[in-house]
Amino acid sequence: MQSKLGTYLNFCRRAGKLTRGVNAAKAVRGRVYLLVADPSASENTKKEIAKLADRFACPVVWAEDLASLVHKEACKLAAVQEEHLAAAIAKECGA
Repeated sequence: MQSKLGTYLNFCRRAGKLTRGVNAAKAVRGRVYLLVADPSASENTKKEIAKLADRFACPVVWAEDLASLVHKEACKLAAVQEEHLAAAIAKECGA
């Protein structure tokens, strides 16, 4: 059974409001409401995630095995660009 977090991320993906990957998130021009990151990311990637959180002025939640939740191999970051789903994901993760 898929978790609620995975379900919410899939809703975002199907709506076109989920950017997967650190480099893709750097290229986002619109508003980002939440960053979902994998704790297994390297130290340099975690620094980039912190920079992106400052740039977008949004919180970061950490989710184990993010790659399987967003259906992208080796994905360490997902940027949520939909406000209501970002709130639901943050609530689910306890942020």
